[in-house]
Amino acid sequence: MWRRKTPEPKSDDSPPGPLRQALRQARIESAERTGTVVDLRDAELARLELLNDALDPLYAEIPSDLDLFDRGVSRGDPPRLWIDPIAHVHMGRDKRTYRLVQDTRYGRTVIAESTEVADLAEAVTAYVARRMLERERALAADPSPAAADRTGAVRPRRRWPMIGAFALGVVVGIVTLFATAWWLP
Repeated sequence: MWRRKTPEPKSDDSPPGPLRQALRQARIESAERTGTVVDLRDAELARLELLNDALDPLYAEIPSDLDLFDRGVSRGDPPRLWIDPIAHVHMGRDKRTYRLVQDTRYGRTVIAESTEVADLAEAVTAYVARRMLERERALAADPSPAAADRTGAVRPRRRWPMIGAFALGVVVGIVTLFATAWWLP
């Protein structure tokens, strides 16, 4: 009574319907597009790897004790070649243009753009040199806390005078409250 009726199997001799043919064609086109997207992504990764290899001499010159730069290719969407934690190279919309981008507090800033590996390698070299100079200036301008104690330039604030002032205020408040309560009635 409540059984589901099973459709009778169609004979293999009948031609498929127009919807079935359209679905088959749409699946074929989708597979071709997916293959094209995968090929484009692989091409992007290959181009970024070429730039990464071109930057090997630059990173060989950076002192080993300087941990400011951490180079690597991330295979996300879009793939990126990281120069340091705030700068990376990604491919432009045309998938042939390299774009060196730096993240700032006001958004991303495009530092350099080129279709040639050598041009972008020069831009990355200039960026690395500027970052190393910024680091040296920051270290020279801001002494370490140990050096500041020796020179007496920066002293830590003491908390005890603030705690004493707070305690004195509490005591004065209590005395005033009792004096007011004593003389009012």
